[in-house]
Amino acid sequence: MIQQQFALKVKEVLEHDETILGLAVAGSWLTDEIDEWSDLDLVVVTRENLNADKEKMMAYANRFGNLLSGFTGEHVGETRLLICLYDEPLLHVDIKFVTADEFRERIENPVLLLDRNNVLQDIIQSTKASFPSPDFQWIEDRFWIWIHYGLQKIGRGEYFEALDFMGFLRMSVFGPLLHLRNNNLPRGVRKVETTLTAADFKLLSGTIAIHEKESLLTAVYNATELYKSLRIDLYDDQVSLNKAEVAVMTYFSSLR
Repeated sequence: MIQQQFALKVKEVLEHDETILGLAVAGSWLTDEIDEWSDLDLVVVTRENLNADKEKMMAYANRFGNLLSGFTGEHVGETRLLICLYDEPLLHVDIKFVTADEFRERIENPVLLLDRNNVLQDIIQSTKASFPSPDFQWIEDRFWIWIHYGLQKIGRGEYFEALDFMGFLRMSVFGPLLHLRNNNLPRGVRKVETTLTAADFKLLSGTIAIHEKESLLTAVYNATELYKSLRIDLYDDQVSLNKAEVAVMTYFSSLR
């Protein structure tokens, strides 16, 4: 696959660079799920902190291949990430630049392609990867206020805004919680088409609407029912329920 070929080329570029401590690969490489649609997730571990200097990160990225364009990942809250598009072959590559200390905090254990003096392997053996899990109380504190917001947009006729709002709920609430119910990592809506039960996928699909009031209201209702079922299955009695729920659902009834 072109992803493996590209990664091995990057290894060749970096293995004689003493400022580089290691190179690792994450993402679909770890589960042997790379296909023609996959991007490539690289982690470059450096002696000095490069992630505060975009020009230095870009300089490395340019050494790896025919770089068409690249930008830093502020939109996903990760300035250490350089999101790149290469040509010959056309390939999306995410490159995260971290120091050895920063490598200690990670969501998964990557495959090591280059590990100078076993620095990365020692870190992996002495620390634990931790994938962030949804904060149930954080979601419950916000969910019914979010629903009220969406209903207001529908009531005003701002249907595109409401459609975007439903996409936000799927990405931030339903995708992660459904993944947890299906014993998956809570990766938003990634691969829900293949990793959820047919019943749960149907429930998620019920939150999809068209640009029309009744369709949107039905999707919101389905969303509230889905959320309540997830809350029953996943939350414990330590999560305090939001008293806004009753008032918001009464408001919902007034719009139908």
